[in-house]
Amino acid sequence: MKITEALVAEHAAFSAVLDQIERLLPELGSPAEVKRLASLVEGMLRSHGHSETNLAYVALDQALAHRGQLDRLYRDHQEIDVRFQRVRAAQDLREGQLLLRAAVLATREHFQSEERSVFPLIEEMLRDDALTELGEAWRQQRRVSVSQAQQDSTQGNVSEPQPALTLDTAGAG
Repeated sequence: MKITEALVAEHAAFSAVLDQIERLLPELGSPAEVKRLASLVEGMLRSHGHSETNLAYVALDQALAHRGQLDRLYRDHQEIDVRFQRVRAAQDLREGQLLLRAAVLATREHFQSEERSVFPLIEEMLRDDALTELGEAWRQQRRVSVSQAQQDSTQGNVSEPQPALTLDTAGAG
């Protein structure tokens, strides 16, 4: 599986979760409930963002020989993080609901932007074998993430993202 296929599949899974959160938002009865939902999404997005940054974006940076083209995407990740932090800081239910809805919308827009412009560029710039190698690295990260999450849930540990790969991108296409 190519890295782009893996990330699009994750976007689809996350979109289903975001649909359910939007459906539940009006029914929530306290700021604590809103914050729990925000924490759930934050945890999913943190792992996904690390994969995108450490695998797909780094490889594309190397292929383009500079980071300027991807600065917007890095900023998007940071802005989404800030939106979820604001949800956690909300003091009343209505404010939390509005902030969580805005964070969900920003996440959806970011996914659409990546799928429209970034992933096609990654496909264009990297060779198929590099895309598949990154997809395998993603799969391994997911396997480690699941195992680590199970272990962390019993020990209270927080894991760090896996290091980025260096790829030969010559002859992309």
